[in-house]
Amino acid sequence: MFLPSINTTGEDLYEVVVETPWLSTISSPGLQQTLTRIPGVMKLVKFASAAVLAAIGGQVAADSTFSPARPPAVPLAVRNPYLNVWLNGQENGPHGILPGQWPKFWATGIQGWQGFVKVDDQVYNWMGGAPGAPNADQLSLEYTSTRSIFKMSVAGKVDMRIEFLSPVYPEDLKRQSIPFSYINVAVKSRDGKSHKVQLYSDVSGEWASGDGQAVIQWNTSTTSGVRNHKFWKQKQAVFQEDGENAAWGSWYWSTRDQSGVSYKIGADVDVRGQFLKQGTLDNQVDNQFRAVSDRWPVFALSRDLGIVQGNWAETIFTIGVAQQDSIQWVGQADQPQSVPSLWTSYFDNERDLVNFFYQDYDNAMHAANQLDTRIQRDSVAAAGQDYATITTLAVRQTFGAFAYTGTASNPLIFLKEISSNSDIQTVDVIFPAFPILLYLNPNLLKYLLEPLLINDRYHYPNDWAQHDLGRFPRAIGYPGGNDEHMPLEECGNMIIMMLAYSQLKHDDKYLSDNWDLLVKWAQYMIKDAKIPASQLSTDDFAGHLANQTNLAIKGIIALRAMSDVASRAGHKDESSKYSTLAKEYLDFWTKHGVNEEAGHTMLQYDNKDSYGLLYNIYPDKLLGLNFVPQKIYDMQSKFYLQTKKKYGVILDTRNVWTKVDWELFAAAVAKPDTQSMFISNIAKWINETPTWRAFTDLYDVNTGGYPGGLQFTARPVVGAAFSLLALKK
Repeated sequence: MFLPSINTTGEDLYEVVVETPWLSTISSPGLQQTLTRIPGVMKLVKFASAAVLAAIGGQVAADSTFSPARPPAVPLAVRNPYLNVWLNGQENGPHGILPGQWPKFWATGIQGWQGFVKVDDQVYNWMGGAPGAPNADQLSLEYTSTRSIFKMSVAGKVDMRIEFLSPVYPEDLKRQSIPFSYINVAVKSRDGKSHKVQLYSDVSGEWASGDGQAVIQWNTSTTSGVRNHKFWKQKQAVFQEDGENAAWGSWYWSTRDQSGVSYKIGADVDVRGQFLKQGTLDNQVDNQFRAVSDRWPVFALSRDLGIVQGNWAETIFTIGVAQQDSIQWVGQADQPQSVPSLWTSYFDNERDLVNFFYQDYDNAMHAANQLDTRIQRDSVAAAGQDYATITTLAVRQTFGAFAYTGTASNPLIFLKEISSNSDIQTVDVIFPAFPILLYLNPNLLKYLLEPLLINDRYHYPNDWAQHDLGRFPRAIGYPGGNDEHMPLEECGNMIIMMLAYSQLKHDDKYLSDNWDLLVKWAQYMIKDAKIPASQLSTDDFAGHLANQTNLAIKGIIALRAMSDVASRAGHKDESSKYSTLAKEYLDFWTKHGVNEEAGHTMLQYDNKDSYGLLYNIYPDKLLGLNFVPQKIYDMQSKFYLQTKKKYGVILDTRNVWTKVDWELFAAAVAKPDTQSMFISNIAKWINETPTWRAFTDLYDVNTGGYPGGLQFTARPVVGAAFSLLALKK
């Protein structure tokens, strides 16, 4: 049959020839990928635009409201670099609509996650891109720091509330170390009448491997009242990845084993088809272990809710991955060591881990409510609702880049530089993220820096701080010193972050224990901070540049910070040396880095036509140094207002791009009207951007779009959103 004709432009026209009559109900997002996975599709003649697909897919772009904004992508299950699943917006199409498209891994591969609901014998789709049922009508999306909450109406008969909870426990390492996430699906009558309701959800083998040809295995069992579907890649490759997905570990998809629950494991069309026809599953398991893309094995759970009336009927599911070993790391030893996942210090086995997390839902909700309230309250008090719009979207994304490892007595956190190049423990990615850690728990910063300090001390040959420790999940370092060199950048970052931690925790011993490294880095800054040689800064995508004013001021502030470090570390006799040099360098910087006539600092010394965000003065205020003259802050505040574009202020005169993290550093130390400009423009960008992947930190200030092919998405650098709150702390 042919899909019904639609009035379109020539570019919109297309034809699909199929043998299965229900294909015309397929929803628009992900149509192309879905078609390739459906038996009976004979030909796809031409592809449709988003507008046409919305017309054939039901109310795909329903009149959903969004609070506090319509994000470019919605975090669904975001707890670590491998459990990092999003509802992407559609390129040139709707954003934030759950029914009708596949959730995606941060790297954009499909993570098959399907939901159906049967109301009075009619089935509707509330999540996922599988065919067979019209979409439920999404009414709203709300996001908080820890949750994404969708509300839907199903045929005007019942209301649904689908709540994705990825809890964040800043001070509870046991719970924070568990890479699992919750989904609570609640149903109640909308029209006041009684309705018969059955609920269904499945996940696909795509979660276990980014390689569609990889063979996976599975089983199902009930333990302590929890039904667990377990599935894993048959040939485990520890510390390897398949397209950014982990090539090792076991996945668990679970719900409570209670009245009305049924299950099935098998081919997607068989399993989903059974629920579509019968509203239940037959508790059978297809034991033909096979490749992810071979008849698409899915792991389904269903619950017959019986008659639903006025009260919410809730069903809780959990999804997560368990890895005994998390990271390969070269620490003090000469050879790489396997570092266990931190959860192994608290649980004897995976079964106990999975069951604990499921049974802990009430505690997770309580903790989430407290954190959500705290961040919302503090953000509004600091800079208004627009600021809360930014901070609340940044929390899960930042923490989703962390892997918790080691032991309870010696925890280590490893960071993945998601999306740009997946380096591990990148210093200039930790640096923009560190305000959220200072705000929530400075100990987390210490656990992040420790792997760098140890590897640097025993294995890194250069006289500056190293850039990263390798490519995630292998933190093997650079014994040949051949990392990406950002010498002044990373030396300054390390000194600034270590002093900030010491100040907040009143831990001077931390500085004295690491005095050898701090002195080494300070010596490099003495050589290079005054007039920086041609080198990369954290904005490495812009290329090498000599005499960088913004980079120089970071080094100069870090030298001034070393004066305080020396006093705290028990080396007061060296304190004045650093402060004297810093003052001398600052005088030179002011003479050659400030265009007095134009009223702004320059991108390069004495290059009067250049300028940019002077975000590296933020640590001066953060550390309480009061070293940079206030007139510099005031001058920049005025200039930013004069040069702002639709969505912000350009990073520098080399392009029309900006970066969210550095704008927020600049905003934190700006005058109130300038701070408000930065924050309102970023919040506006979040709500309007045509970008469609997780919160990018790099965008075009005029269009709000991605610059060229660069896609800096889902990165933890958005922790910089907490720059204002870190200052207040």
